Amino acid sequence: MASYFDRVHRWGRFWSVSALCFLLSIPLAISVYFDAWPAFSGVLHGLLGVVPLFWATAVIELVSYAPLIGSGGNYLASVTGNIANLKLPCAMAALKNAEVRANSPEGEVVSTIAVAASSITTTLVIAATVLLLSPLLPFIADPNAYIAPAFAQVLPALFGSLAAGYFVKHWRIAFLPIAAGVLALLFAPAAQVGMLIPVTVIVSLAGALGMYRLGWLGGRD
Repeated sequence: MASYFDRVHRWGRFWSVSALCFLLSIPLAISVYFDAWPAFSGVLHGLLGVVPLFWATAVIELVSYAPLIGSGGNYLASVTGNIANLKLPCAMAALKNAEVRANSPEGEVVSTIAVAASSITTTLVIAATVLLLSPLLPFIADPNAYIAPAFAQVLPALFGSLAAGYFVKHWRIAFLPIAAGVLALLFAPAAQVGMLIPVTVIVSLAGALGMYRLGWLGGRD
């Protein structure tokens, strides 16, 4: 596994830096071509409002997601994006179906394959949607459309269906993090998902450890 992780980190760093350079090259090329450069004060003013939040969220998500999707999956997910919405649920579903632990060598391989398959599938679905549904998008995206309420429930339905199995199987462990998340939203309803995840993770770990030492957890918990 040592040589495997060496290759994963080497290629992961290479493609992460390459993707970052490519993303930055697009606005740079536009500015060079049109000779239109944004004012430094305007850029700084805009960054001051978003950088602290996104940097904090990036660090929190990295610490929270990496143990679940592994090194390879984390590199892939960081480059392709949509970790919480697509990559993480796919990895967790694959780990569950394969009946392997997330922090095991088998789990590392399974989660990486799941994230890669999710990335490819997402790209194909988006391409097909753009090509085939472009004439219908104005009607589908209309907030007054008849099916608009259904689109607002896509993420709750996705995460709810994935979480239900874990909650039923590990209901003792699930109770405390769910309660912590509900309380956090009650006192801070505008909190970002990236801020809530570490709170529930810490509460879950602490609660599971406490229950285990008290002898409240059985073999299935």
